[in-house]
Amino acid sequence: MQKRTIASSSLQVAPLVFGGNVFGWTADEATSFSILDAFVDAGLEFIDTADVYSAWVPGHQGGESETIIGKWLKKSGKRDKVVLATKVGMLAARKGLSGGNIQTAVEDSLRRLQTDCVDVYFSHLDDADTPLAETLGAYQRLIEVGKVRVIGASNYSGARVEEALLVAQQYGLPKYQLIQPEYNLYDRAAFESDLEPVAQAHRLGVVTYYSLASGFLSGKYRSGADLGKSARGSRVEKYLNERGIRILKALDEVAGRHDSAPATVSLAWLIARPSVTAPIASATSVEQLKSLTAAVHLTLSDADIRQLNDASA
Repeated sequence: MQKRTIASSSLQVAPLVFGGNVFGWTADEATSFSILDAFVDAGLEFIDTADVYSAWVPGHQGGESETIIGKWLKKSGKRDKVVLATKVGMLAARKGLSGGNIQTAVEDSLRRLQTDCVDVYFSHLDDADTPLAETLGAYQRLIEVGKVRVIGASNYSGARVEEALLVAQQYGLPKYQLIQPEYNLYDRAAFESDLEPVAQAHRLGVVTYYSLASGFLSGKYRSGADLGKSARGSRVEKYLNERGIRILKALDEVAGRHDSAPATVSLAWLIARPSVTAPIASATSVEQLKSLTAAVHLTLSDADIRQLNDASA
């Protein structure tokens, strides 16, 4: 398994990121600890979370995922074995990317994560009301004092990423080194037409979210009757159409040739795409995690990739 360097930074990561949105939501603390241990034991290190995880759950206020990761880091002593990413800008109490908000939010996150530094700090959502120079200036101060190593942008358009890179260059500010877009075998058009050319032109890292299309590409949901199988079932309904079923059929065939699982193949397809540094994926059990981590060891043939591309065109 070859490590990949994030843009021009010194961070090197395996080509799979664990998505921490499940921690404190569909995975309780004990389960989360066992998943994190198994992830690191598999030779992987990149863990992604956000201050807003999991504010959507009744009775939660955000910070639950960070809190669980922080407890695990303290108990396991594995901080030096992980690359840790979190995000700012979407939590109701810490909305937007003003300099003051970023400064307060990072202190909140560091306290919950029980660490003194975040390896990657993402702008979670573009903030048109705050000048890009103000946002990047706040990140510069955090980098200078060692609280953040690298910055990234999630949910930005290609044009706004380019604008941010230009502002960074003009004012001598830190630049976004990686982006976090929605991208998977089903949801291809937006990334491939808008963000991918920007990422390649500027050699930015790319870590994709919804890499399994909310679990649809695992093959768990084959009909409307399957939608009740998990808390995310309602998000999957839009994929149950002729094109979605065609993609699942291709995944089944490729997985069959490799004695693998559809989820493994879906992630391996992303890993094989030259513009992608690593897909983000989540699991709610150690058993489920195995089909995700297997993706870093699966090499798809040109014929496999062509078949998947054609099915999802």
